[in-house]
Amino acid sequence: MEGSARFGLWFVYIRWDSDNVVSRIRFVRQGVSGPVPLSLSQYLAGKTTTLSPLSSLHEQDDTVFGRIYREVKTIPYGETRTYKEIAESVGTGARVVGMAMKRNLTPILIPCHRVVSTGGLGGYTPDISIKQDLLNLEERVRKRMGITNSSLHLS
Repeated sequence: MEGSARFGLWFVYIRWDSDNVVSRIRFVRQGVSGPVPLSLSQYLAGKTTTLSPLSSLHEQDDTVFGRIYREVKTIPYGETRTYKEIAESVGTGARVVGMAMKRNLTPILIPCHRVVSTGGLGGYTPDISIKQDLLNLEERVRKRMGITNSSLHLS
């Protein structure tokens, strides 16, 4: 199944199967008609902080990238961790974490937007403004819901 939902000036395209395993999420300029999981639509609208019951195909990966993706998935909604912090927790280097984030086929679900550099946002494909918009969305929802103790490392 596949479809897209609007997020600001972009559309979020998603492809998933009947077991709710997502094989692709990407940001595109033109929408793709078709269904979108309710949890994704609600997340993008700021109505939920979870994407359950969706899971990423990356969660089944046994490589160092798989360990990185599973660690990134544990970053709480509205919080961030640095590439270095993720690297230290899985026993690799920050550049390896950056490569894994760049190759992440399921952004948002594996929330690579929550991984930042020690001196700023870091990178994001296809446009760094999407990363900032996702972080801003999560921060607004946290404030609205009264969630505190955020560890945002943004400059």
